[in-house]
Amino acid sequence: MGAALNRIVSSLQKSGTLINSLIAALTIGGQQLFSSFTFRCPCQVGKNFYYGSAFLVIPALILLVAGYALRSQMWTISNEYCCKCAPPHRRISLLERKLACLRFCSITGRALIAPLTWLVTTLMTGTYYECAASEFVSVDHYPVFDNINASKREEILAGFPCCTSAPSDMNLVRDEVSLLHRYQSQMLGWILITLASITALVSCCVVRCCSPLTSLQHCYWTNHLHQERELFEQAAEQHSRLLVLQRIKKLFGFVPGSEDVKHVRIPSCQDWKDISAPSLLCLGKDLQGHYSFLGDQEHEDEVNEESKSRGIELKP
Repeated sequence: MGAALNRIVSSLQKSGTLINSLIAALTIGGQQLFSSFTFRCPCQVGKNFYYGSAFLVIPALILLVAGYALRSQMWTISNEYCCKCAPPHRRISLLERKLACLRFCSITGRALIAPLTWLVTTLMTGTYYECAASEFVSVDHYPVFDNINASKREEILAGFPCCTSAPSDMNLVRDEVSLLHRYQSQMLGWILITLASITALVSCCVVRCCSPLTSLQHCYWTNHLHQERELFEQAAEQHSRLLVLQRIKKLFGFVPGSEDVKHVRIPSCQDWKDISAPSLLCLGKDLQGHYSFLGDQEHEDEVNEESKSRGIELKP
């Protein structure tokens, strides 16, 4: 039972279903907390619409931007295929561009999960929509508004979302208007869910039809990207650690964790400036990147010569 559960969880993590579900759940919880502690309809003419619309749309746009920005693959695509300011390192084939488009579609689908969840949750709740649409409801068929001028009517309608702002003889009208707004908001929510589901299905079908890969090749390619990223991060961590150890040894004369430290360097001011310089430059048409440790090679030789006279011998 435990092994089967682990296989199910691993499959969900690999497909992204678990992460997408977690993002949706966090978005719903954040929306509920946001509505409870932050949102307060002003109940004033000319302010309800902008205030309610801002709480409905702006967080969704922020979540969409964050969904793109937090995807490392997005920056990889923009750097390798879209950036025109950097010099071209290699010629990009048509197949690579098509695969990059497939990755971008996948990133877009995952980035839209949080904003769509926010919009659907807020529309199903109806609080923001009720505040934004309170001034535009038609109340001509209510006799209680027959002897009220237009400006006073707008003021009364704007106060409907706040229970204390409406006159006592209009409680029934306010309740009916509130139910109407909830009905409209929830219908928009269901329409958004339907459109999002249809768009996702059609997009997946179009992407698979236009893909240059078969289903098995696409599965292999996705797994290859995952393994490549994971193994590259492990190798990069080990490689950079070895390079940093060499750099630290050139700066201080020993590496951290050494038990037989007998010689310690005193870094100069120039050494402290050079230690913050980029350690890897791979630009231009060179076939191999240049690794710089504390400046150029000539400066390193000078440092080694100076370290002999400025070093401190530690005797056991």
